[in-house]
Amino acid sequence: MAKPIRAVMFDLDGTLLDTAPDFIVVVNQLLTEQQRPTLAPDIIRAGVSNGSKALIKLAFGIEENDAQFEPLRHRLLELYLAHIAVFTVPFPGINSLLDKLADNNIAWGIATNKPATYTLPLMAALDIQPAPRSVICPDHVARSKPDPESLFLASKQLGCAPEEIIYIGDHKRDIDCGKGAGSITIAAAYGYLDADENPANWNADYCVNHADEIWPIVEKYL
Repeated sequence: MAKPIRAVMFDLDGTLLDTAPDFIVVVNQLLTEQQRPTLAPDIIRAGVSNGSKALIKLAFGIEENDAQFEPLRHRLLELYLAHIAVFTVPFPGINSLLDKLADNNIAWGIATNKPATYTLPLMAALDIQPAPRSVICPDHVARSKPDPESLFLASKQLGCAPEEIIYIGDHKRDIDCGKGAGSITIAAAYGYLDADENPANWNADYCVNHADEIWPIVEKYL
């Protein structure tokens, strides 16, 4: 058995928060601005964890070397910042999980590839309590996930070893980050998965289909 757990870290989009409803609105808003047909919500939802570049590729079928790519991406992010917390909520079961962590004196935090420009206003708007004790964005590290640097920084901020952290994410890069840091990993199969993705192939220590399944795993390491 590993060391007792002292912290639980979450990926943001698709793991802690269901941000897809706001992305669905703004992606289709941008398509409408460009006089393009809108996309079905499920198509956009599956791509949210892959970031703004992936959403532009998905929506417009263009690559980064296209002259319109960056203007479209900047417009998408502008629309998103204005619509950042309208429909976004924690996934079902997350609030009760955070309460249980607090009751057991286990810190929680976020390690995301979402830039601080969007992460911090989103978290401020939602004002989740108990509040996270560590929020790591790409702005805070030299190497983003799947590199483990985010979790190494989180462990310093939280005053614990990386092996005393459980890291939860809905993408293989999250699991690779956690494994690289020596943390315990949980694949969030309830998150934003592409049609051809199978979390069972990510080599995570655990895989859950609902956030309610996370606490029983944490309890094993108390």
